[in-house]
Amino acid sequence: MPYLFTSESVSEGHPDKVADQISDALIDHFLAFDPDSKVACETLVTTGQVVLAGEVKSKAYLDVQEIARSVIRKIGYTKSEYMFEANSCGVLSAIHEQSADINQGVDRQQKEEQGAGDQGMMFGYATNETDDYMPLALDLAHKLLQELAAMRRENKEITYLRPDAKSQVTLEYDDNNQPCRIDAIVISTQHDDFDTEEKMQEAIKNDIINILIPRVKSKYTKFAKLFNDNIKYHINPTGKFVIGGPHGDTGLTGRKIIVDTYGGKGAHGGGAFSGKDPSKVDRSAAYATRHIAKNLVAAGVADEALVQVSYAIGVAQPMGIYVNTFGTAKVNMTNGEIAQKVSEIFDMRPYFIEERLKLRNPIYSETAAYGHMGRQPEVVEKEFRSPEGKVVKKKVELFTWEKLDYVDKVKKAFGIK
Repeated sequence: MPYLFTSESVSEGHPDKVADQISDALIDHFLAFDPDSKVACETLVTTGQVVLAGEVKSKAYLDVQEIARSVIRKIGYTKSEYMFEANSCGVLSAIHEQSADINQGVDRQQKEEQGAGDQGMMFGYATNETDDYMPLALDLAHKLLQELAAMRRENKEITYLRPDAKSQVTLEYDDNNQPCRIDAIVISTQHDDFDTEEKMQEAIKNDIINILIPRVKSKYTKFAKLFNDNIKYHINPTGKFVIGGPHGDTGLTGRKIIVDTYGGKGAHGGGAFSGKDPSKVDRSAAYATRHIAKNLVAAGVADEALVQVSYAIGVAQPMGIYVNTFGTAKVNMTNGEIAQKVSEIFDMRPYFIEERLKLRNPIYSETAAYGHMGRQPEVVEKEFRSPEGKVVKKKVELFTWEKLDYVDKVKKAFGIK
């Protein structure tokens, strides 16, 4: 029987994402000046105020206030009427040194025996539903907001947009679990004040349907047919949305973990990513399991794969690896046998995850909005400045966990030609 499935996304100007981006900018700066830094940094943003808190073990000294302000400036909170503005907001730092009790469980004389930074379970997921091996509903929800942000910065076709926005996409699936129709699209976008609420609603609905949607549709050759005249649109359904961002709603690091991952498909272990260095397996092992799941599906082991790994704090070897192919396996093996093969191909000790995915580099700011998964790997050069005037330039590879660099190894291990 056909069914509906929904995923949501939030823009870079959403208060929780503002917090995520500040936390990850701090991670990048610490790692740029000291790759061995251990950092767990949380951010709170509200009307005219940013609060930084967390634990750090690093040789680097940073101007955390200026880092926070530069992130806010880049997002677009640059006007006083937003009630949260990069140059005038207060920035309070309550960052202190990491607990020695935690650190002794992570650092080892032999780097290979580095312990997990915390206990817990992490999940990675992939499906061949889209070219980037992501669930389509979430992919669409992200693309809607990425295009909306691009249009806000262009300030040509739509000139009243403010940084805060949310999207939601509901798809209908057929009996073969294939997406066959977009049932509903929800867009809520912050905007400048209008003369009347009627003018505002008419203008925004018209611009979203006639300008934004065609731009997004053009990016989906394979799924263009899903965009039809029967889609139910809910555009700013509450009406006026002038008050937004951290002034409209307090934001915290780590409150959008489903947006960050798979939009409700697969599973989630509960641990957030942003603000954590890669010794925290909440982050690094979630990337590693995505890498595994994507390479399994791309190699033809299954059409869909969920991979779980679990750890004990201070212990290098994972407690276990679990794989679920949801009955889509193309190899004559049980899920347990597939999991055993996975453990032979991929070393899931924290140190080897860091090395394999090059995670001790300043690569995290780019992950903090529009999803950590399904992104395009690329090499970029980044520049960082310390308060003392020291400049570090680094060429780094982003989204290494999205690479299909293990497909041949997986095919060989599973006997796939």
